[in-house]
Amino acid sequence: MTIVKIPERIIRLEELAYNLWWSWHEDARWLFRYLDHPLWRVTVHNPVRLLREVSVNRLQMVASDPVFLDRYDAVMSAFDTDMKAAGDWFGAIPPERRGGPVAYFSMEFAFHSSLPIYAGGLGVLAGDICKEASDMGLPMVAVGFMYPQGYFNQRINASGEQQEVYRQLDFNAAPIKRVLSPDGNPVITTVELNDAAVAIGAWQVSVGQTRVYLLDTNLEANPPGSRQVETRLYVADREQRLMQEVVLGIGGVRVLRALKVEPVLWHTNEGHTAFMMLERVRELAAGGMPFDEAAARVRANSVFTTHTPVLAGHDIFPLPMVERYFGSYWPALGIGREAFLQLGGQDSTVPQAFNMTALAMRMANQRSAVSRLHGKVTRKMWHSLWPDVPEDRVPISCVTNGIHVPAWIAPEMYHLFEEHIGKDWVKEPDDTEKWKRVMDIPDSEIWRVRQLLKRKLLGTLREGARNRWVADNVPSRQVPAMGALLSPDALTIGYARRFTEYKRPGLLFRDIERLKKIVTDPWHPVQIVFAGKSHPEDLPSKNLLQQIYQQVMSRDFQGRVAFVEDYDMHIARYLVQGVDVWLNTPRRLQEASGTSGIKASINGTLHLSVLDGWWHESFSGANGWAINGDRLFPTTEEEDNADAGALYHLLESEITPLYYARERSGLPNTWIRMVKEAIRSVLPAFCARRMLKEYATRMYREAVKTV
Repeated sequence: MTIVKIPERIIRLEELAYNLWWSWHEDARWLFRYLDHPLWRVTVHNPVRLLREVSVNRLQMVASDPVFLDRYDAVMSAFDTDMKAAGDWFGAIPPERRGGPVAYFSMEFAFHSSLPIYAGGLGVLAGDICKEASDMGLPMVAVGFMYPQGYFNQRINASGEQQEVYRQLDFNAAPIKRVLSPDGNPVITTVELNDAAVAIGAWQVSVGQTRVYLLDTNLEANPPGSRQVETRLYVADREQRLMQEVVLGIGGVRVLRALKVEPVLWHTNEGHTAFMMLERVRELAAGGMPFDEAAARVRANSVFTTHTPVLAGHDIFPLPMVERYFGSYWPALGIGREAFLQLGGQDSTVPQAFNMTALAMRMANQRSAVSRLHGKVTRKMWHSLWPDVPEDRVPISCVTNGIHVPAWIAPEMYHLFEEHIGKDWVKEPDDTEKWKRVMDIPDSEIWRVRQLLKRKLLGTLREGARNRWVADNVPSRQVPAMGALLSPDALTIGYARRFTEYKRPGLLFRDIERLKKIVTDPWHPVQIVFAGKSHPEDLPSKNLLQQIYQQVMSRDFQGRVAFVEDYDMHIARYLVQGVDVWLNTPRRLQEASGTSGIKASINGTLHLSVLDGWWHESFSGANGWAINGDRLFPTTEEEDNADAGALYHLLESEITPLYYARERSGLPNTWIRMVKEAIRSVLPAFCARRMLKEYATRMYREAVKTV
């Protein structure tokens, strides 16, 4: 459906709306906001939907508004410049070796809340990599799934039970375009699923210069069962999950071939997409190449990133199921049943199941964990694949995760940095020398922006609570639990992430009476905002969420503890930018990296966390707080008791007094000094620019050199 009512003078607004470049450029967002601010808010910042619903009169009015036209011309000029930019991040590699793009495969991508095909951190990282690749001029094409129902919307009833609401994506109001074959049909290629051919189409998402192809089996050419393969993200049914991974891995390669895309190297994000490597072996085997030689060729230009430090979190499929789907496939590789199944074995013994991460480890020469500590855990976990080498020599390196700064920085903070760091700070976010200047920003300016961001957050929470109360007739006793009574003057702590036992969202409630005293102190009150979703099939996690929500609703907390429903990228931005402290309490060695605390720190929100993942590398004692240091415990019960006690002690003795300690200026200057140190130390070291440079100049370079 074409948007036809836009005046010629501003006709490129449609082009801009369909390229998510606008989502990390404030001036571009200003254009859509200026068109119709109330509608911009109603559409949850979705410019495609906005352009379909804004009045013709308003479009005609802005088409002759000199203020709008000046900004429009400047934005389109910047857009055109960025779309032509090219970078050279492969170092000394000859041009003929780096002519194609990096093919980046991921089960989920989080670009913007208008395209809800993500569940959590894995998707956010994948989206940030695509955005950063565009900013760097690094040629990249990404492959994922188009989930018409995406992940669920969350509602919580008065009993604290999570209710999942699945909404069909409105394809006409999303920043996507159907990819058509030369004859005008959506079918691009096919893949065999249990001896039946399944047609695969694709949707294209433009993320700056990065092209993203989202695969789709919901086509008329397919029977009903095949059309539903990719309906939802992270289905619990193992067979449907296997079918999804076959379509994404094998079908993804075939879609790129059909589109004449010839990647120079291939990067798989987690084991979900590892069948992509086998399909490339099959292509070479079809040309007569023996399996061992073909596998060596594929390994040479394959990069694999693993994110999961617990074996139970990796995709594992029963052997009979794998045999059913691949019985006619392994002959095309030139190998037999035993050799094929051994590719997914967790060690050198006869495999008991097929592990997708083991497959990816075996089929990529460049392997990476996502933090230094995770690297140690991963080398120990997968030592069985290289039993003849010492554990510390297991060939798995690490590239610590980073975040795409322009996508997560608050506009107010962005402009503060423009004034004091430099107009071009965003072009070199990893320049550590430049970020020393943040220490010279006047305390009053930092504090003003931080208070403004908190008020924006609390205003958003109050509006959400009001809307739910009016539109959905929620009981009045739920309204305080939604954040309606929170104060902008109180120290505010945020805890927002996927709800699961190892992340310990209930740690704060281990001593209820002690927590009540902390949050209801009349002179130094503390507020806590929770948010997060439980997987629909994870009953222990859902029970945990319910228990916490019931505690939140207690009048004893005087409305100072809240739970925000339907945590997504939209509310995440308000939270990481607006709270004073970001809390993270995973069990040690179970948080591979984490990135939400990075997003908080670059906005001046101080991090309070167990020393795991990225925080193990970043914590200095001056940029936030660590809970119980590197200490390990013999049992989870002892760990929980000790960490809860340490957390309460930090809140009572250090964090709360520091926040409320006002000097003659009326400002908490010592607190603000920590805020500056957090920004200075975290932003350049944990930005996606640094991360992608590491991938490109280390792992990508080595992969391309061997082709």
